[in-house]
Amino acid sequence: MARGRKGKAVSGWLVVDKPAGVTSTSVVGKVRWALDAQKAGHAGTLDPAATGVLAIALGEATKTVPFITDAVKCYRFRIRFGAATTTDDAEGDVIDSRDGRPSDAQIETALEAFRGDIMQVPPQFSAVKVDGERAYDIAREGEAMELAARPLWVERLELLGRPDADHADLEMVCGKGGYVRSIARDLGRALGCLGHVAWLRREWSGPFHADAGISLDEIERMARTPDLEARLLPVEAGLQDLPQVQATDQGAVRLRNGNPGQVIGNLPYGTECWASHQGRAVAVGRYMGGELHPSRVFAI
Repeated sequence: MARGRKGKAVSGWLVVDKPAGVTSTSVVGKVRWALDAQKAGHAGTLDPAATGVLAIALGEATKTVPFITDAVKCYRFRIRFGAATTTDDAEGDVIDSRDGRPSDAQIETALEAFRGDIMQVPPQFSAVKVDGERAYDIAREGEAMELAARPLWVERLELLGRPDADHADLEMVCGKGGYVRSIARDLGRALGCLGHVAWLRREWSGPFHADAGISLDEIERMARTPDLEARLLPVEAGLQDLPQVQATDQGAVRLRNGNPGQVIGNLPYGTECWASHQGRAVAVGRYMGGELHPSRVFAI
């Protein structure tokens, strides 16, 4: 006889304002425990030293995680000029240093090369897989790797200010797969002074914003209470960047059974979208001539 999952069938999103010093995985575990939830995951890892929005998906919301992972994100960060580190942030050991410091004008000019469609090499300490192993596991053994450059869309990268000659504060809005540590490393190299991330905060990710997030202290205080469940956003919150169509009564029945169902909408043929019925998400799929052909079906 199959053993059932422990916990409750909780579904929805909890937006956490992650503090520095904890891993994204540990935050997921804390949230799952606090809500006694059967299933939980996060939409986009934050480094342990980073802070900001970490969107936790519970239950049926885990089916919408790819749409948040792929969403545009906003980061604010500080670069420390003059030193390169093993991890490209302040957690690593310094491996090289330079005396020169860039002017504001030099930084502004150099930033041009980091906007739009760029190619970016991930940090040595990253979750990229190399021959089946995580890069950070190989890096911890002291082995250097040749990581392949990956495409990244940078919608905006702006200099916000200079606290002093050694530092610069920046804001970046980018697509999926962006490494702020790589931006700091490569900008420092381009300026001839080297650099690494001093601190990093993710301000928003798709529809989720850090200023609306809950702290870990609040999660612990409200654990296993209706107050914490009241902070959950609906599953549909993870679908806001997709077009929406309305399922007919009969179409909703067919979609819930995993079959193409009739929907009301006016989208180009083949558009990825989601269908709702009576205010709840039914399925995600492709719009094909008045029907939705589902790829994900929600049990809510």
